[in-house]
Amino acid sequence: MTTQMKASFLKKQGELAVETIPVPEVRADEVLVQVEAVGVCGSDVHYYAHGKIGPYVVEKPLILGHELSGVIAAVGSDVDPARVGQRVAVEPQRPCGDCFQCNAGRYNLCPDIEFYATPPIDGAFCEYVTIQSKFAFEIPDSVSFEAAALMEPLSVGIWACERAEVGNGSRVLIAGAGPIGVIVAQTARALGAAEVIITDVAEDRREFALQHGATQALDPRVDELAGLEVDAFIDASGAPAAVQGGILAVRPAGRVILVGGGHDEYSLPISFIQNREIWISGVFRYTNTWPTAIEMVSSGKVDLDILVTGKFGLNEVEEALNAGKTAGQLKAIVYPGK
Repeated sequence: MTTQMKASFLKKQGELAVETIPVPEVRADEVLVQVEAVGVCGSDVHYYAHGKIGPYVVEKPLILGHELSGVIAAVGSDVDPARVGQRVAVEPQRPCGDCFQCNAGRYNLCPDIEFYATPPIDGAFCEYVTIQSKFAFEIPDSVSFEAAALMEPLSVGIWACERAEVGNGSRVLIAGAGPIGVIVAQTARALGAAEVIITDVAEDRREFALQHGATQALDPRVDELAGLEVDAFIDASGAPAAVQGGILAVRPAGRVILVGGGHDEYSLPISFIQNREIWISGVFRYTNTWPTAIEMVSSGKVDLDILVTGKFGLNEVEEALNAGKTAGQLKAIVYPGK
């Protein structure tokens, strides 16, 4: 097996370079994954454009990319050798496993978690990565590598819907018909939601969402949201006006889940929230979602392949990171082996 690999590094804000580096060593509980496909996330774009996200600052060259799939090429000493050759979707994190949050089952909140492409942990815009064996989930042959990579944003959608208590008969409002918004819409329908209303200022995105999960699409600039009395509002836009308007559409004792980022502070209708006892929470990644994600995709309840609108090789990561600026683009995929 080769000992060297190609990797795309964010050298500094706005500057990328492909370099040859050693293939990572495999620890006893890990597998080595030959990366097949990596989705471009908004966080990757943000690190590229700004060099930081909140407290996470790129202080040394960093490999971006955390939505990935591939084939197990080697295993550590504690892992069954029969896993070599398996097609897998990767949950891109390593919690400590022994802190208060991990022991409480909230490993996504582990203070010492190592997450791909979050400084200083390298990500997956490279030919090989290592991950604990338990976070490499075998996928059926019917699932494409692209869809397997997008199990990661699907996991965000599943986690958001679980936090929102979406179930049979739910009425759900989603702000933002980008990739996450469409994924949340499909997830809500898969979980039994009877009505999924999505909002976006872009007509083409509203139309796309109607074809893939949403039962109704509204333009928040002209359509009234207050009074919809939905069971749950999930923000996938990060826009302060969308958060404000969405909260006003929630019934008493309903739930508000904040997925979209971009602003550290919002103005909220406090009296409305108090008088209706509305429950508000953010989401930070996910826990134990990959088995559900794989079932949703393999059963056809969720279609992730329809989100792929751009395909790029490892030497084209900059183009992939900028693809979202083009009208009609939803999800770019990088293929490190090309």
